Amino acid sequence: MDITTAGAVPLDRPDEFYIGGRWVAPTSSDTIDVVDSVTEQVYFSVAEARNADIAAAVGAARAAFDDGPWPRMTHGQRAEYLRAIASAVEDRVEDVAQIWPRESGILAGAARAAMGEVTGAYSYYAELAASFPFEEPATPSGGGGYGTIVREPVGVVGAIIPWNVPMTLIAYKLAPALLAGCTVVLKASPEAPGAALIMAEIAEQVGLPAGVLNVVTADREVSETLVRDPRVDKITFTGSTAAGKAIAGIMTERVGRFTLELGGKSAAVVLDDADIAEAARVLAGAECFLTGQICGSLTRIIVPRHRHDEMVEGLADAFSQVRVGDPFDPAVQMGPLATERQRERVEGYVEIGLSEGATLAAGGGRPAGFDRGWFVEPTVFGNVDNSWRIAQEEIFGPVLTVIPAKDEQDAIRIANDSIYGLNASVFTRDVDKALAVGRQLRAGTVGHNDNRADFGIGFGGFKQSGIGREGGVAGLLPYLENKTMVLEDKPGGSA
Repeated sequence: MDITTAGAVPLDRPDEFYIGGRWVAPTSSDTIDVVDSVTEQVYFSVAEARNADIAAAVGAARAAFDDGPWPRMTHGQRAEYLRAIASAVEDRVEDVAQIWPRESGILAGAARAAMGEVTGAYSYYAELAASFPFEEPATPSGGGGYGTIVREPVGVVGAIIPWNVPMTLIAYKLAPALLAGCTVVLKASPEAPGAALIMAEIAEQVGLPAGVLNVVTADREVSETLVRDPRVDKITFTGSTAAGKAIAGIMTERVGRFTLELGGKSAAVVLDDADIAEAARVLAGAECFLTGQICGSLTRIIVPRHRHDEMVEGLADAFSQVRVGDPFDPAVQMGPLATERQRERVEGYVEIGLSEGATLAAGGGRPAGFDRGWFVEPTVFGNVDNSWRIAQEEIFGPVLTVIPAKDEQDAIRIANDSIYGLNASVFTRDVDKALAVGRQLRAGTVGHNDNRADFGIGFGGFKQSGIGREGGVAGLLPYLENKTMVLEDKPGGSA
């Protein structure tokens, strides 16, 4: 099968870091090869940060926060930079649509569509500058005087980005941090550093003051240097629960701030009155986005026992019609996985599911006709017990498990029987029933008849799916510290 070959990489300086407002050479000759998920060939190489590079980036961010103009600007002034960033991001949509599919396997058309949310995030936080109460009066509990709550920037932020949706996740970390007045060290993933490098170029283009945004790429061992550095006030991390636990331990030890958006094994609770054919269509279609490499994917399909076979057949039929292939082909509906390691992981879980006794109803292998690329078939398992590994562990690939439930309360029990609590949805024709069941689900987001995870309102998890929220007003709060001030008199006059 013909595969699109890569052209020129639309990046100016992948062999350097952006630190202190300028492009600087790395301290070593170490590089990281970014492998094209479609061709299995090296797409481009980037400089690999060592401890000294991380320290330099932190130093630049610290100096910019302690002595630079950024935290001392008004929120309105910082908002103008966010608007400029939004405009510059919009100009780079086609560049992202070239890089992102090769790094992570997303369809090029889906990458273009997703960029609207990215520009919207920067614009949203720019608008929030005029309406958010960064300072508000408070009545002193002791009586008399004048009280006020001032919300100030938390300081230097280390933002650690995963490889699956980097441009979007950068936006929901960087935009609120910048509005708050923080300075940032952005640590890109070794698998997908392109988005961070584009943001470094944009920071230079819009004239962001030196040290406000610093960009490096490093693997996990060196990345820990960023987490341990006492000059970093806060870490914001999106990634695996295992890595999040390690970060939480380090930050707790030194009483640093942190926000963690971690793993998921999200449940779709299908009630007895649901349109099974429509639910199967929606769930199968959603799982094709980014080849299922999404933490909020609805991968546990919990359905009344007497409708189990109908659901399995509907999902299997929908997946059998999915065209897998080149993400740059407009007719393709699902691209490859991001890396060979990811494909091995997915294939390993298929074997686990078979060994546990699940019924393989669709997929489970590699699609025919490909001699290269990390392609897998979308896969459905039926007759799954919720205690099995394929129902409890995050696979991060296009694998759905259908779990039969005795009744509605049993379905709710099964949905909540997980260490995760990131996302969920209730499929029913009755909106009141959706609300009633949704209130009983232990998840950070609950949708109705679809995957409705919404960063615009706020996204994050219960239990081991994370701590804190990203997006919306809730996503700004972790970048602020509340300062209580109690004065004898109201400034500019008597109390």
